[in-house]
Amino acid sequence: MKFTLDEFRRWENKRITLLGMSGVGKTHLSNILRRHDWFHYSGDYRIGTRYLDEPILDNIKQHAMQIPFLRNLLRSDSIYICHNISVDNLDAVLSFIGKPGNPHEGGLPIAEFSRRQELYRRGEIAAMQDVPDFVRKARDIYGYQHFVNDVGGSLCELEAPEVIDVLVAHTVVLYIQVSEADAPKLIKRAEEDPKPLYYRPSFLEGELTSYLRERGLTEIAEIDPDDFTRWVFPRLFRARVPRYEAIAVPHGYTVTSSEISEVRDDDDLVSLLELAITRGGQPSA
Repeated sequence: MKFTLDEFRRWENKRITLLGMSGVGKTHLSNILRRHDWFHYSGDYRIGTRYLDEPILDNIKQHAMQIPFLRNLLRSDSIYICHNISVDNLDAVLSFIGKPGNPHEGGLPIAEFSRRQELYRRGEIAAMQDVPDFVRKARDIYGYQHFVNDVGGSLCELEAPEVIDVLVAHTVVLYIQVSEADAPKLIKRAEEDPKPLYYRPSFLEGELTSYLRERGLTEIAEIDPDDFTRWVFPRLFRARVPRYEAIAVPHGYTVTSSEISEVRDDDDLVSLLELAITRGGQPSA
């Protein structure tokens, strides 16, 4: 959605999609808004609890079955396993996505990693297509005035224009651009705590080839999973920026991570959005 300033101010039930890199503050901002009559729709929570629920549990059970004590209890239905995914705890989702590399160091064979990547991609597409229904539920069932869609950092990688169409039709897209001051800090955090990520298949193939060549390795099974994840993150960061901009420039508004860090409540966010609208959607140079 695009608005004039007056149209935005008259919009009583505001609906916003937060777009940007993981770690840029989307969930933190969403948690702030949740305290001010905003329904917080977490894409990754929806993926984990609806679209990857069974694969996640199957993965956990497969590991548990390797422990004789647990294996016997599971086979006799003496115990059951469930996950405890929450908006603020997505570890079960991340553990399923995994990292490519040496199985003895916690990595996944490339065929299995790619299978899980595709399952995640399908789940993210489905979760974003659920947004209109949850906009209705937030208002009609739960009585929330406003709606914030907290999407994963990989939204720009899906190559599914129909998803962007849905989000643009039902929400204002707000791209949180990483400021020059924040970029090194974001990359450093990612390198200190390398988390599983979704990669566009063509990007992953090219980067794995480059990594193997640079490290003098011949097979993906030789890769240190954490080392690859640290190595690839700055490249992923740079590759995603133009893809975010390709969504935000024609369809939404852009603010910086520095500006978002100053938001303390929903009034601050609304004021920042009004500023973004008045400057044509792009942050000041």
